[in-house]
Amino acid sequence: MIAGGAEVQALSAGAMQPGLIAVAPEFRSQSGHRLKVTYAIASELRRRVGGGEVADVLLAPVAVIAELAQGGRVAADGQLALGRVGAGVVARNSAPLPDVAGAEALKRSLLEAESVVYNRASSGVYIETMLKKIGVYEEIRARLIRYDDGVAVMHHLMQGKGREFGFGGITDILMYRDQGLRLVGPLPEEIQNYTAYAAALITASPRPDAARALLQFLASPPGKGLFSINGIR
Repeated sequence: MIAGGAEVQALSAGAMQPGLIAVAPEFRSQSGHRLKVTYAIASELRRRVGGGEVADVLLAPVAVIAELAQGGRVAADGQLALGRVGAGVVARNSAPLPDVAGAEALKRSLLEAESVVYNRASSGVYIETMLKKIGVYEEIRARLIRYDDGVAVMHHLMQGKGREFGFGGITDILMYRDQGLRLVGPLPEEIQNYTAYAAALITASPRPDAARALLQFLASPPGKGLFSINGIR
């Protein structure tokens, strides 16, 4: 361990939270650096880093990283592919479980649901597109409930009742598996959507050496393993 290590400040998409929670103590043990993470949806990360906010590392969808690299806000070299996260179906442990065996089965479950919950972030934009694709959006529109982020979706479901379920990133859902919610399953493969994530050094970083140490740890077998077991593959 390096005595008197720095505090690495990361800005991250919420989908990376389970992996980063697992990474933080191991990274500190190996490097001596502490990890402080602020989570936000992709559009907010784009706005904050694009506006020159000072931090060290950005973990975001690949498209956001690429856009900010073009503008010089994150380093174009040394970027790290973190993995991808699929969408899943989440319900209370006590609720009737929807059938996710295939697109038609999910469609029937959606038509039978009292309410369906998802977010307004990039994953939620896809969910809305998917609902239209399978032909149920207009029929269930009045029963759709949307929140700004995945955390609010999970909290709503934890306090919900009746025949209700929701959608979210699989990593978001796994964060609440001990709090009365369960991952019913991933979206059926024929309508599944994966979001790829990457990490990059923020060019305005006041701690570039410590920031690079975090990127190196995330690229190492222990770092990759911690992300993998938390749904980021």
